[in-house]
Amino acid sequence: MLSYHCTGWLGYSNEQVKALCSKYLAKGFTAFKVKVGQNLEDDLCRCAMVREIIGWDNKLMVDANQVWDTEQAIEWMKQLAEFKPLWIEEPTFPDDVLGHATISKALKPLGIGVATGEMCCNRVMFKQFLQAGAMQYCQIDSCRIGGVNEVLSVYFMAKKLGVPVCPHAGGVGLCEMVQHLQIFDYICLTGTTEGRMIEFADQQHEHFENSIHVLHAHYIAPKMPGYSTALKAESAEAYEYPNGSKWEEMFAKGLFPDPRKQNVFVCQAN
Repeated sequence: MLSYHCTGWLGYSNEQVKALCSKYLAKGFTAFKVKVGQNLEDDLCRCAMVREIIGWDNKLMVDANQVWDTEQAIEWMKQLAEFKPLWIEEPTFPDDVLGHATISKALKPLGIGVATGEMCCNRVMFKQFLQAGAMQYCQIDSCRIGGVNEVLSVYFMAKKLGVPVCPHAGGVGLCEMVQHLQIFDYICLTGTTEGRMIEFADQQHEHFENSIHVLHAHYIAPKMPGYSTALKAESAEAYEYPNGSKWEEMFAKGLFPDPRKQNVFVCQAN
């Protein structure tokens, strides 16, 4: 299953973005995502820079993380249209179905789709987005929505309405989980990978007993049963809040307040 890389986080320097683009191009990636929405001139420069590195045959997506209102999203994306983005992700408030529908309609002539859904918590929201034509790429989040059964109901609705599912991933364990869902989509529902990608983040996989395997920008089907979310015992112990060794280090550095030294109730397992 093809994956894409979020290369252009807003906090990254141009040098970091260039290095990541080159690194993942060399690994066979053909799709790259850039964060946008704080400053239009910066977005124009960064999109131009990324296009120069990845070329025009590869895919570029942009992600605004809900920062705009409806009209602002449309006008901002008209300015970025010259870089041929495949989609604008989360252009506005994540519950605004009609706002997303308006944006989708306005950007369709420009060849830009709307990707959203990572903040939707139930199948009813997805039903409304899909029926309203408010998303051209459906982005389920395997942890935010109510379990595997409800996630699969979204896959069925997306198939019925011809909308590809491109799961949100990158958080702890999300890549491990969504690979199973996309494999289900390919084997049991659609029989195609066309228009479908999985987000990839090269971090935090070392904490899992059976972490993902990505080769030439493709997720490789896992060999072990289950949801691939079993944590290594040493990781679970180190990150147990608030007594794990990693938390002890952060408390000692003053990065977080130690709740054990304050009037804060902490529920601990026996």
